[in-house]
Amino acid sequence: MTLSVRTIAGGFVYPECPRWHDGQLWFADQHDGLVHVLDAAGIRCDSFAVPGGPSGMGWLPDGDLLVVSMNDRKLFRRLGDGKLVLHADLAGVHPFHSNDMVVDGEGRAYVGNIGFDFYAGQPPAPTVLAAVAPDGSISVAADDLMCPNGAVISPDGRTLVIAESMAARLTAFDMSADGSLSNRRLFAAIDGHVPDGICLDSEGHIWAASPYEKMVLRISPAGEIVERVVIPDANPYACMLGGADGRDLYICIAPHHDPEMTVKLRGGRIDVVRAPASGAGRP
Repeated sequence: MTLSVRTIAGGFVYPECPRWHDGQLWFADQHDGLVHVLDAAGIRCDSFAVPGGPSGMGWLPDGDLLVVSMNDRKLFRRLGDGKLVLHADLAGVHPFHSNDMVVDGEGRAYVGNIGFDFYAGQPPAPTVLAAVAPDGSISVAADDLMCPNGAVISPDGRTLVIAESMAARLTAFDMSADGSLSNRRLFAAIDGHVPDGICLDSEGHIWAASPYEKMVLRISPAGEIVERVVIPDANPYACMLGGADGRDLYICIAPHHDPEMTVKLRGGRIDVVRAPASGAGRP
């Protein structure tokens, strides 16, 4: 199947971590220090700054937004009046930049991190997935992960799947009622790819951005790649299903990942493609 891609918004630095919430597309322009909110057609509705550069986002049951500060390794809570307050300081468990996250129905946040100095050329190193309770207390949900990145939670709240970017795989866990993770297992091995942001559809497939191969993959529950959306001129870093019927796949794209280069180029954009199935689960 050939999926037709179109651009709906551009002029960004490095868009990442898209979320569909209350009929709007939210995403982090990481290297510009801003969160942007667009309507379904790509018209900007709001923007706000996040110290340390925004990354993963999710909402608490009371409607407050949680947003990761990537460089500062903190998790902020955005109150109804727009004020940002510290929700959790992740520096004690994250050895390097905090990254994407997913928030469950109880308000527990599962926050990944890069685990090594990527820009300095350090070799990849195993790290942890942090769990932040609704009261802001921090624990380690899982360890020995190779750059835990985009994550999804199944609609029944019983399974978490996370992209291990530096291991070319998606890894699944069972989720208990208290939020603890167990029964670690392989969801999909995707050799030759560096999976970044991911989202889940109503047929149990996971869409995964593969930036260095310039495509977005649709991966079946059996772990097989069944669709590819090719972005020939730039790198797709994350994706999210949304729109009126949940079948618009919004893709965060930039020409490069280097902060200095992306600021100079300002070539980040949001593309959209019609997907075979609607979005499901979280984020």
